[in-house]
Amino acid sequence: MPENRPDWPKLVPQGSEFFHRAAATFSLWDLDLVIIDWSDELTKREGFDGQSTAKLWDVYPALANPPIAALVRHVIESGRPRSVRLMRTTDEPCDLLLLPAKDGLAIIEIDAGDLAGETHAKDDERALLRHQATHDVLTGLPNRRRFSDELARLLPTKGSNLALMQIDLDDFKPVNDTLGHGAGDIVLKLAANRIRSVLGTDDTAFRLAGDEFAIIQIAQGQPSAGERLADTLVAEFKKPFVVDGITVFVGASVGIAIAPRDGDEGEQLMKAADVALYAAKKEGRRRARTFDPAMLLVLEQRELLRRSLRVALQHKEFFLEYQPLVDRSRTVTGFEALLRWRHPRLGVIPPIAFIPMAEADGLMSEIGQWVLEEACRAALNWPDHYTVAVNLSPAEFLTVGFTDRVSQTLDLVGFPAERLELEITETVLLERTTNNLDTLNTLNVLGIQISLDDFGTEYSSLSYLKNFPFDNIKIDKYFINDLLDDEKSQTIVRSIISLSHGLDMRVTAEGVETAEQASWLLAEGCDRLQGYFLSPPLHVDRLGSFIRHGKKARMGAAAGTTRAQDTQMAIGQGSN
Repeated sequence: MPENRPDWPKLVPQGSEFFHRAAATFSLWDLDLVIIDWSDELTKREGFDGQSTAKLWDVYPALANPPIAALVRHVIESGRPRSVRLMRTTDEPCDLLLLPAKDGLAIIEIDAGDLAGETHAKDDERALLRHQATHDVLTGLPNRRRFSDELARLLPTKGSNLALMQIDLDDFKPVNDTLGHGAGDIVLKLAANRIRSVLGTDDTAFRLAGDEFAIIQIAQGQPSAGERLADTLVAEFKKPFVVDGITVFVGASVGIAIAPRDGDEGEQLMKAADVALYAAKKEGRRRARTFDPAMLLVLEQRELLRRSLRVALQHKEFFLEYQPLVDRSRTVTGFEALLRWRHPRLGVIPPIAFIPMAEADGLMSEIGQWVLEEACRAALNWPDHYTVAVNLSPAEFLTVGFTDRVSQTLDLVGFPAERLELEITETVLLERTTNNLDTLNTLNVLGIQISLDDFGTEYSSLSYLKNFPFDNIKIDKYFINDLLDDEKSQTIVRSIISLSHGLDMRVTAEGVETAEQASWLLAEGCDRLQGYFLSPPLHVDRLGSFIRHGKKARMGAAAGTTRAQDTQMAIGQGSN
């Protein structure tokens, strides 16, 4: 046992009655609650040697129980001493005096009769209950109640030195779903420790709920001080967590609001931090963003769109445009139906702006049904050999009874199944693989053609191609944009064409913008082309004229004027 104990006189006030009474049995523990010094009496009782690495729970097992464990942590964090009564045996109580020490905790054993009796016990019990009411049991951080009280105490503020940070853990749900809630609890504890590790003297962290945390920072030079802390926190969460030997990555997104600039009331400041957090997540997560009034404008516009979207179908604001598909003989073989939304105030809105919103709000099944019926009705007026391609949203594809609705729509319109081509993305296949393949096989039995859209930009798993015989593979325009200048794109496109033909599938290249791209693709064996060089998406009113005069796709110099005119007419209409 170490002989020199320079820290012991600092543990309690000089001349303390408790120290003299209990000096016979005492111990000193580090922040990890591993013993670093102890009295001879403890050596005799516990059988310690000079190199002991006992943990607090080995000597005092009762201190591992959640309520008392929280009290131990409170003593270390608050710097305030507390006492707790334990039962050494069934009839022998023992009181422990818990004292904050430099970089750790000191414990002095006191016979139960030596304390000031029931008054001290009741005071300690009340203190423990107060701690439990204002702290999160799992992480030991102050809870939402304490957060609300602290914010109310600090606001309104006289200076601009208060920063409020809202923190959300990114990709936490998959940990719970795949490893279980026990693993999730471990990650939350580790996350709380990481948050603590970056805090300054005047920073306080809180656990609000689930994987939501908050920090209140009091510092000069806001918002720079808050942004530095937030960036440090984001960087900490880029390091992996290890749970039961398994490495998991859980990031953090942070929204920052400054008082009184962004609000001088708790609710107002919380809303600003929430909006900034939403912006951080929208921009890709694992980052921090400081509130800007423009963020609120974007959010309000988004909510306006969301409300309008719910009645857009009822108000007949959706319409379809059709982009031609051209085969190797440069003949138009059909059209792809592309959904558009003409908002009464905002004009034409591209699908990328509203489709994710419709999927999130559960509207895609109804919208998709309208698109399918509308496209099939339009295709009845085309030559009998023309096909119509319709995109399927993953949310729509996964709806119960989807194949029945498709079959009923074809019967209702009187449209032949073999002229319908349904386009799905690889995202569809990531969920419920067995059920998805059953759905695709049912559609195949009905005679409907199936295209795998945007191939090469998602997971591009070859197992999809092996397990289901798609009729067509569509090469994403990402690989077509720089096709003539990038050898890697050329190699990838050649490989997709060769692979598809080897599996008896056709290949369609989308996003063809120039005659040179078209010539290169046809020379490599691509079966169909689609893009602005051939024709922009056309309104249904223009299809009749296009079909009459454009059965042969104009490709090359002779098509220059027509292509330029069509492109000009398409400006503002969006593109595939």
